[in-house]
Amino acid sequence: MRPRGSESSLSAALRPDNLRSAALTMGGLAGVMVILQILNAVTGYALNANVGLVSRRVAGLDGILFAPLLHGGWPHLAGNLAMLLLLGALLFVGGVREFVIATACVWLLGGLGLWLLGPSNTVTIGSSSLVYGWLAYLIARGIFTRSIWQLLIGAVLAVLYWGVLWSGIVQTAWIDLIADTNVSWQGHLFGAVGGVVAAVLLGRRVRGRVVSRERRTGPVI
Repeated sequence: MRPRGSESSLSAALRPDNLRSAALTMGGLAGVMVILQILNAVTGYALNANVGLVSRRVAGLDGILFAPLLHGGWPHLAGNLAMLLLLGALLFVGGVREFVIATACVWLLGGLGLWLLGPSNTVTIGSSSLVYGWLAYLIARGIFTRSIWQLLIGAVLAVLYWGVLWSGIVQTAWIDLIADTNVSWQGHLFGAVGGVVAAVLLGRRVRGRVVSRERRTGPVI
């Protein structure tokens, strides 16, 4: 019996038009963040104050949508941008639908969790929730899709970036109990939760589609 799903999905992901679309999408997202950072800088960071996420305040709910696009300064943006571009591109080559659903889960669940359990009387901004969410999704994805190449990508990312997950969530949360770190470990945590939820949902969808196809065609000998 010859399994062909992993090969076909990998070759589809690496098509030039797919790679081009990934580059354009992530370049566009980075461009939006840079433009907003310029506007922020020239207005004394008025955008952060007006549409940043403020936990447990109705007026801060719009921050769920806007906070991941805003940053506290150029170093903050630069610190997130490299991993954001890498992880976003890896996610996008899996397909537009996968990118949209995974990003929506990370964006909304990460923001909602931060709004519910984030620090009081604090404006939270930054795309690190996307970084942690996409990283968690890419690590967990292959477990639920049972795709060999996705499992391999997840394993490589887990080895390379386990320190990022540990320091950004567990270590920062522990230190925050003693002193204010000025780092939103809650955003990191709930972004990662959103990524795992997306991996479960999309993984079930992929497995269901594969099983349905196998039932119709039978095994390939």
